[in-house]
Amino acid sequence: MHDPIGTPACFPSRDHRMQPDEPTSVGRSGQSVFKSVYRTKLAGECRLITVTWCRNLLLHGLSVSVQGPDGDEHYRCKIELKPWYFWRKQGSKHFIVDGTTVKVVWDLKAAKFNSETEPRSDYYVAIICQDEVVLLLGDQKKNAYRKSGCRPSLIDPILISRREHIFGKRKFTTRVKFSDKGAFHDISVECNSDGINPVLEIRVDRVLAVQVKHLQWKFRGNESINVGKNGLQVFWDVHDWLFGSGPRHGLFIFNPVPSSPPSNEEPGSASGDYDNAVLGSSRFCLFLYAWKVE
Repeated sequence: MHDPIGTPACFPSRDHRMQPDEPTSVGRSGQSVFKSVYRTKLAGECRLITVTWCRNLLLHGLSVSVQGPDGDEHYRCKIELKPWYFWRKQGSKHFIVDGTTVKVVWDLKAAKFNSETEPRSDYYVAIICQDEVVLLLGDQKKNAYRKSGCRPSLIDPILISRREHIFGKRKFTTRVKFSDKGAFHDISVECNSDGINPVLEIRVDRVLAVQVKHLQWKFRGNESINVGKNGLQVFWDVHDWLFGSGPRHGLFIFNPVPSSPPSNEEPGSASGDYDNAVLGSSRFCLFLYAWKVE
């Protein structure tokens, strides 16, 4: 039996995109939020699917939302992972998008979170439409296809953005892929705000990539770095860390630089599928909101 569709208490009941006041609401609640946005084809249209994991002292939750036809309306499904409800760690729900049934199937019984908001391994979350798995998360892909009885989609989803709200006192860390087929990279942000000369250090795979001295005058800026053979633009804004009060965050943006210019081929050309060309037109961007806890 399917549960009614709704939005859990730890998710803002607004548009799937980050609203200007969302960081403030997250900071006041003290909850970690990881939000990933994918572009794929669902119910006959290219749409955005947003997957949000949140965690606070009382609740661990997962939310899935699908962009509506006008770009503003959204269809949502929520899953609450309460430790005393073991049966909730595996199951399915469905909702209707433009008259088409969309099903969310998950198995988190053995998921390893390692005290994090998003699981690291031993799980799957599948979004299914018209007997196709249009989006599949986790490392248990064979189990997802076998248990759902559905085939893979002919179109690969594209991860276009990721927004993370994390909390710490001085050092903030995360792991991210800058491309679907790339490797994970460890990112750390550390700020020594003691004394009169605070210093900001950003490391990628433990290698110092950005160092900003005299931060009180350079609290906003950007720098281009290399990660392996690829370029990466790094933006920072730590004004509120230095001059704010109450719940405050620093914002860091990591934007990969494409190694070659995008193709200008027209739809229907010999290059192949038009849908894949449309889906692949967005570049990935990581937004890291680092909340300081006193």
